[in-house]
Amino acid sequence: MRSEPTPFEGGPMDGRVLPVLLGPTGHPPKWYEIPLPAPDGGGPPTVLLYERVPAGYSKRLGLQKGWKYDFRPAGTKPKIRWPWTKVPPP
Repeated sequence: MRSEPTPFEGGPMDGRVLPVLLGPTGHPPKWYEIPLPAPDGGGPPTVLLYERVPAGYSKRLGLQKGWKYDFRPAGTKPKIRWPWTKVPPP
């Protein structure tokens, strides 16, 4: 499996670069979760959630330069919405 050094921005991992495994399409995962054990040792672990975003674009052609992960303090992923599912009425 290939990996790519990917920077993290925001939260406790700010400024760190970790090797992240790439998927079959050559992209890192859309969400990166880092479980942290509870400080007292008995509670549920805290999960740090990072979302993959473009790292930047080139000036001349506007091509994407790569990926980075941004911290999401809410700690929840949005639910998957399939195109064939109906929106519940209000």
